[in-house]
Amino acid sequence: MDPELEPFVPLLPAAEYADPVTERKALAELVASLPEPDVSALEITDRMVPADPDVPVRIYRPQEAQGGVIVWMHGGGCIVGDLDTEHRWAAKLAAESGAVVVSVGYRLAPEHPFPAPFDDAYAALVWVAANAAELGVDPDRIAVGGMSAGGGLAAGVALRARDEQGPPIRFQLLTQPSLDDRQRTWSARNFTGTPRANAASLTAAWRLYLGGAPATPYAAPARAEDLSGLPPAYVATAEFDPVRDEGIDYALRLMQAGVQVELHQWPGTFHGSYAIMSAGVSQRQNGELFAALRRALAG
Repeated sequence: MDPELEPFVPLLPAAEYADPVTERKALAELVASLPEPDVSALEITDRMVPADPDVPVRIYRPQEAQGGVIVWMHGGGCIVGDLDTEHRWAAKLAAESGAVVVSVGYRLAPEHPFPAPFDDAYAALVWVAANAAELGVDPDRIAVGGMSAGGGLAAGVALRARDEQGPPIRFQLLTQPSLDDRQRTWSARNFTGTPRANAASLTAAWRLYLGGAPATPYAAPARAEDLSGLPPAYVATAEFDPVRDEGIDYALRLMQAGVQVELHQWPGTFHGSYAIMSAGVSQRQNGELFAALRRALAG
């Protein structure tokens, strides 16, 4: 473990998802206790994407926006998290990358299992593409991205957009993505007690998200047999993370399918540790994420 991250390990127990309502409240209280981000250089608006039901989004526009946009999905197993708990990260992503960030407040399991969160994410992508002129973004410079379960949603959205000839996606930003419900990789079988994400929490998250139905490639993108024709990707994985190997495997399969991929495995890190901004390794990781998005969406 990175020595700057190790002191935080006892403070970050793995999510259990035994009582989603209580865990959502606890996360909201934790985030509310943190210092407010500096958003002076951003224009922030809340909108509703017309769908069935409508999907709330929060749009972050840098003063010096570069014309690109990313549809961003928060993590939390598709069980916890919302626009407010993701606010600090979405604001930083916009400010540091120069991209307009559309943060998606998708519905959550177990009340709304797959495909509800996935449909909300895809509806947000379609809306951004259809309203690019109003949003002041280039319809040819749209990215999708997310952290953990949000990374899985982003990868699934890219698959659906390819399959249905949907909006063109220029780039995927997949941060420690959760992609495979089968949990058969070496890291999934051996990292059973790691911080924030472990075998029990992943099993619970997938059970609640799938709602007893079998996983499809849109729910678990690692199950997709054909990865050709997908947009270029940046994949970041953490060393002590049960979803590490499925992220690496997915990146390798993308490359083997002819997709341009940048893969970075961060040593000494764990699931979600990028948010511990006092650590040098987190600062380096986030700096690379922001730079990768800026390069991908350059005019």
